Amino acid sequence: MPAPYNLTDNPNPSGKHPGGTNPIFKTPQDMQSAIDDYFQRGVKVKQVIVGKGDKKQVVEIPVPTISGLCYYIGFDSRTSFYDYEKKPEFMHTVKKARLFIECEYESMLQGNNVVGAIFALKNMGWVDKQEIDSTGKMQIVVTYEDKKGNSDDQGEG
Repeated sequence: MPAPYNLTDNPNPSGKHPGGTNPIFKTPQDMQSAIDDYFQRGVKVKQVIVGKGDKKQVVEIPVPTISGLCYYIGFDSRTSFYDYEKKPEFMHTVKKARLFIECEYESMLQGNNVVGAIFALKNMGWVDKQEIDSTGKMQIVVTYEDKKGNSDDQGEG
């Protein structure tokens, strides 16, 4: 993986900023360029053996991650990256990068080992959910029994 962007670069040469640390990116275009570079050259790959016998081969599969993206483009935490999403001019850029990574995890659900992808997607807001539709008519029957075993049915509903 190539070296991440230089964290010592001062994106604001005047040294004046509203407070906190200097922003890493001045414009959404600068950030998008760094994100594109990560997806093209910085993503780690995992090697998978496919096929059997003499048709066996090693295939490299890119595995982009939010943490990997954040580190590569110069952030010291995912929180700092997410903070950029709160800036209106950067919102689209950050959301698009997150969606791309989410899409990659979603495509991993088609494979044999999906536990890691499920874990990652749950951390991205996905949930296991079962919906039961009960729009049909229901009748509730309540049966009362006294101590002697005599019953009295009362239908409701």
